[in-house]
Amino acid sequence: MPPSPSGRAPADRAAAARTAPSPPGVTASVPLLESPGWAIAQRQLFDLLDHSWRRFAHDYTGEDGRLNYRCELTTRDGVDDFYEVFFNWPQLYLLGGADDLLDAAEHHWEGVTRQLTELGMLQGEYERGYDWFHQGESLLLLYFLSMAAPERWSQRALRFADLYTDPVHGNYDPEHRIIRRPHNGSDPQREGLFDGDAYPWLPKEAEAYGYPLDWLLPPGTPAPDLAHDPRLGEEMRRRIGTGDTAVNLAAAGLVLNAWILSGEERYREWITEYVGAWRERATDNGGVIPDNVGADGQVGSQLDGRWYGAHYGWSWPHGWHTIGPAALVAALAAAAATGDESFLDLVRPALDTVIANGKTMTSAESDTSQRSRWTAMLAEDVDTPTLHVPMRHSDRGWHDYNPLLAAVPTALWHHSMQDADRARLERLRDASGYDWRTVRAFRTKEEAGHEEPWLAFLAGDNPDYPERILAAAQAQIRHRLARMDRYRDLDVPEADIHVWQQSNPVVTEALVQLTWGAPQVLYNGGLQQARVRYYDARAGRAGLPPQVAALVTCIEPEATAVELVNLDPQTARTVIVQAGACAEHTIRSVRYTACQDSSWVGDMYDYGHGQPAVTQAAASVDGPWLTVELPPSTRIRLELNLDLRTRTPSYRTPFDPACAGGTE
Repeated sequence: MPPSPSGRAPADRAAAARTAPSPPGVTASVPLLESPGWAIAQRQLFDLLDHSWRRFAHDYTGEDGRLNYRCELTTRDGVDDFYEVFFNWPQLYLLGGADDLLDAAEHHWEGVTRQLTELGMLQGEYERGYDWFHQGESLLLLYFLSMAAPERWSQRALRFADLYTDPVHGNYDPEHRIIRRPHNGSDPQREGLFDGDAYPWLPKEAEAYGYPLDWLLPPGTPAPDLAHDPRLGEEMRRRIGTGDTAVNLAAAGLVLNAWILSGEERYREWITEYVGAWRERATDNGGVIPDNVGADGQVGSQLDGRWYGAHYGWSWPHGWHTIGPAALVAALAAAAATGDESFLDLVRPALDTVIANGKTMTSAESDTSQRSRWTAMLAEDVDTPTLHVPMRHSDRGWHDYNPLLAAVPTALWHHSMQDADRARLERLRDASGYDWRTVRAFRTKEEAGHEEPWLAFLAGDNPDYPERILAAAQAQIRHRLARMDRYRDLDVPEADIHVWQQSNPVVTEALVQLTWGAPQVLYNGGLQQARVRYYDARAGRAGLPPQVAALVTCIEPEATAVELVNLDPQTARTVIVQAGACAEHTIRSVRYTACQDSSWVGDMYDYGHGQPAVTQAAASVDGPWLTVELPPSTRIRLELNLDLRTRTPSYRTPFDPACAGGTE
């Protein structure tokens, strides 16, 4: 693999880190005697992940980083399926993965980008034109690379964001405050939703999700053939192939990433304007966000007055599953950029409306379009009566009832820390027919889905969760490795390009929850949330140092509890704890465990040892970073007193010259 241009070599980074002033710090003094099971399992998971990503790269990619694929792509779909394979590789690096993992992730982005350009899918390294449900998936890799190596990715990330903030590129209409079409990107000549005479909607997809514009055919009318179906042809192009759609709100994540990288006011202004326009439309619709805005800037003007019915909107194909995450991505972006937390009300009324229309039933009694998902996620409880909420709304009213995925309400609460958002989660748990403490070894496309048992752990009634989720993560990886063996020699056809996602052995949800104290990133275009992150001070890089394990055990509005363990019996480690994913919080002070008495060791002829006398100490910090010295075989529990969102989010690190001493 060629050397990466992303920055200095590990040795150079370490040398620079040694000369940089350290943030305020504390030293662990409590001896590590019996290693916690979660700490051992966590480090074993890092080791297994290191083996796994290397094996995937060897078996499934070429020398230049591209995926092994020899076919064409015949529709507009597919870009996301190439980038998604690697989305969590730089995330794993940020968690503490191998030094060369960042180079590998960059190498694969470059290789896949060249590959997709050759396939005619990209222009100027960016998607020519597709919906933001899929674009958001494609861009997660870019967002994590931006966080891990901002000096390398800033110029490219800003260029991509400018496709939306600068009207000259044809995507944004500042007069009506809309993105001009559902399929948007780098090619202004790509119009509508499909090339040819009709949308390429497969019969199996129609059976599960129905059709767009279903009101164009009265009930009982025989369905015409694909080429002459008005729901998939010219009427589709005219009515929902132009104008804005709610899923485009995920573009705010791309612009937020540019703002974090640059601090340029124009990005903040665009987020405020665009998300603010959608918030006004939601308010005018009784709080529930509509899914469409015509080219004239009016909700429903192309759908005979309907607030629903857009491409990837409330009616088709997935409803809340696409609208909810996109709206939250935008709301979080606006809140971060402006400091105005009321932007979160773009999401809350719609979420509460969906929940209010819920019913208790079994999966078999529901009209779910995603039955296979729940068979995997609920396993033996799939037939247990539980709260089902409607995902979709059309002329039929609310329909497509499913258990509510917890990603959106969890991410909402994690950011806001508001009592009302926590109470919503508690009500959802009370209405659940299955035990939220149960951990199952599944891996969804979103590499998420274990929010409920994690929330139960944070609530104090699921103490075994860390070890069980780490075991489940290992099971997921070993399953993926077996799948890799099965399909390694497959000459992948276009219809099966999801095989790479289904075989990617990198799993990070458990590490994100346990070490960063955060839910997994919102998969359709979110930026990572975190209560804390870490840096290896001696190596001068992001992530936990080798043989160090971390566990966030408590998240409260102004406090976070973190346990750090150095399993190494010989080598000291130095961890810098950062408050927030982007150093946006301030650590006012820290209380921590200490042991100043070595009498627990006993005398020369003692057969055993005593118990260390653990006390509490405190220190003032007043900054986003805290240095923790971990001598060999030590542990420490930190209680961080935080002021949330007091600093401008940034990808700066404690090693940057402007951050000398760790105060800014």
